[in-house]
Amino acid sequence: MNNILKLLIILAIVFLIAGLIIFQGRDKTSFKEGETSSSEKISTNKDSSDVIAKNLPVLIDLGRGTCIPCKMMLPILQELQEEYKERAIIKIIDIRYDPEPARIYKIRLIPTQIFFDASGKEIYRHEGFMDKLSIEQKLQEIGVK
Repeated sequence: MNNILKLLIILAIVFLIAGLIIFQGRDKTSFKEGETSSSEKISTNKDSSDVIAKNLPVLIDLGRGTCIPCKMMLPILQELQEEYKERAIIKIIDIRYDPEPARIYKIRLIPTQIFFDASGKEIYRHEGFMDKLSIEQKLQEIGVK
């Protein structure tokens, strides 16, 4: 009986470890940076010289594919990338895969949207879910036609 109990404990530990490994590996397919529909490659440092060279306003969304508001915003942002393709750069960054921008931009909570004018100057910052109409209004305010 004592050997059976030890075997059951060992099996339980093995299944627990396997479950944790599987759980950590799941959901890494959604919202990865670089899987957006925009082909724009901008740097994530604050001076963003390649953004300035394009002379376009920029919206950077920093979030995680596992956060509910981030998941809700993803289709909105992807739609806006297409609609504003030649007029603004809309960059989606998943901080799970690229945590450096969260440090650079001092992100306190996700999602966070940061709007920059065409010269690269931060104009506005919003934390939390932001609906499409609010994003479009803010883009217009920073000079997107």
